[in-house]
Amino acid sequence: MAVDLLAFGPHPDDIEIGVGGTIAKQVRMGHQVGLCDLTRGELGSNGTVDDRLAEATAGAAVLGVAWRKNLEWPDGDIGGSDQVRSAVEVVRGCRPATVLIPHWLDRHPDHVAASQILTTAVFKSGLRKYDAVGDAWRPGWVCYYFINDAVSPSFVVDVSEDYDVKRRALDCHRSQFAPPGDDAVSTRLTSRRFRQLIETRDAGFGVSVGVAFAEGFVVREPIVRPDVMK
Repeated sequence: MAVDLLAFGPHPDDIEIGVGGTIAKQVRMGHQVGLCDLTRGELGSNGTVDDRLAEATAGAAVLGVAWRKNLEWPDGDIGGSDQVRSAVEVVRGCRPATVLIPHWLDRHPDHVAASQILTTAVFKSGLRKYDAVGDAWRPGWVCYYFINDAVSPSFVVDVSEDYDVKRRALDCHRSQFAPPGDDAVSTRLTSRRFRQLIETRDAGFGVSVGVAFAEGFVVREPIVRPDVMK
């Protein structure tokens, strides 16, 4: 299904962590949005593959997106030409105007690798002679978002009105943030401080522009404005 906005996430909860508010906002504004998780998160300390896929489906329903799919790349082993091709086919298949990709600086190696692979895939999607299913398609804009670490953004999106939706979408990923059962183990994600870290980051971006919450993005090309007046 064609979409206006396509967001990629390395693991089933990364899109919600980084851009859950923006996704909810674009849906509320009437845009068609598709989500694509690269792995099933099978190396996560808590939760099974089935748990994580069900949680991703629930998160997509909360956000109201048109669809969510999983490419089932091996968790912890992102990279390779076959993976580039499969990502190209997603982009060509849904022909988005804008693509959201994780930022290339992050503490998690999968996030770094995903940023590189997806950047390559978006570029090759526009090459007519690149051997992959679908007609060549080059999105109008590629924006990089933050999952763990953040640098100075090129711009921020006010997501104050949609922040409760982001919170509810994050709540869907219970196996990662509040795993049940005696066999659950403590991780960085299960600490209450991790959710606080997400909200503190988004509140910090919000303060910088005078709103309650915002999400930051980096682009690699200059942003054109009509003049220097705010």
